[in-house]
Amino acid sequence: MHKGFKRIAAAACAVMMAASVMTGCSGGAKTNGGSAAASEAKTDKAEQGGGADKSVIKLGGLAPLTGNYAEYGKGFQIGFQMAIDEINANGGANGHPLEIDVKDTQGDAVVSSNMATNFAEDDSILAILGDFTSGACKANAEIVERYGIVQLSPTASAPDYANMSKYCFSIMGRQDAEAPFLAKYVLNKYLSAKKIAVIRVDSDWGLSCYDNFMKQAEKEGLDVTVEKYATGEKDFSSLITKMRSIDPDCLVVMDQGDSVAAIFNQADAAGWDIQHVALGPGTSEQLINQLTTPDNLIVTSPFFFDENNETLSKWSSTFEEKSGFKPTIHPACAYDCVYLIKNAIEKIGDGEITREAIQEALANSQNEGITGALNFMEDGDIQRQYMICGVKDAKWVVLEGFDYGAEGL
Repeated sequence: MHKGFKRIAAAACAVMMAASVMTGCSGGAKTNGGSAAASEAKTDKAEQGGGADKSVIKLGGLAPLTGNYAEYGKGFQIGFQMAIDEINANGGANGHPLEIDVKDTQGDAVVSSNMATNFAEDDSILAILGDFTSGACKANAEIVERYGIVQLSPTASAPDYANMSKYCFSIMGRQDAEAPFLAKYVLNKYLSAKKIAVIRVDSDWGLSCYDNFMKQAEKEGLDVTVEKYATGEKDFSSLITKMRSIDPDCLVVMDQGDSVAAIFNQADAAGWDIQHVALGPGTSEQLINQLTTPDNLIVTSPFFFDENNETLSKWSSTFEEKSGFKPTIHPACAYDCVYLIKNAIEKIGDGEITREAIQEALANSQNEGITGALNFMEDGDIQRQYMICGVKDAKWVVLEGFDYGAEGL
């Protein structure tokens, strides 16, 4: 097993053990609604002679449940609810049951901002979890700053998102770390590629990926040609023809939705035998199922579900039972975000639970989650380490026998 993989898997295992301890919280029975698990927890507590009732903590959720990023939005929804059901079944957050209302943002920043405003204007909503894209989260930054409510994104990775407001947080890691990793370790060192074709989505996230990638690509002496496309575009034949004409060593796609598979499949259909590399989708099972040549794909990832790790395997199986597809890091991060809110509420203790108190507790807490260490830097982001993943026999694997970054970038 590769040492990078060992580090991630071991950390995640320790995290889950810690999480099982953290779920036991003080407090009394629940009376203000919540999930079925919360109701069961209420009954159990009453039978045990629990203490005073505590109010429900309401959260707002933003996720693209339909559209190009629906896989990830649905993963958010299920990951959020898995954590809430566990927390409520084990006594809530310092005795408070949790609820979340997840709204479909359709992968659209304008829709997301409208829904973020609705949540912010509802005084009963104490924090917002989401959205999926960096562009949507950045569009909401002024809103959460104005209303003084946390927006904790499982996946926003633009380097300039979290520092837009003290209320903006993300746990995915940033593109100014992952995109340079792609240039140096995946393309230059692992694949020994020098001439690179990049096709990227024309979005805030896509621009951030590309800009940060190019800073390192220039240092590595990579010869890069780039083309971009609009979100929702379906026909990539002209872009593929242009890129094929330069005879590159690799074709890199920077996106996270259905377009990733569409581009690679259209390249295959054109008879282009080229190494496929992606930045963004992570180890998506749905991506594998969509590809005509899945074993030709390499991606970067900050996390991997090791099927040999009993704890991670159990979590993955539970998620798959609820969703019908295997998880990427994205729903695992959504799950972790709920536990971060729980930990913040417990850090507040017997003090008044307000939006401001949650922000302060979140910024100053030390956390471990299923995806690893989740300790916020001053600007509201966390640091992650990355690995190289590929597909073998239609299954994701960590590509081993490679020094992932002992030298640093």
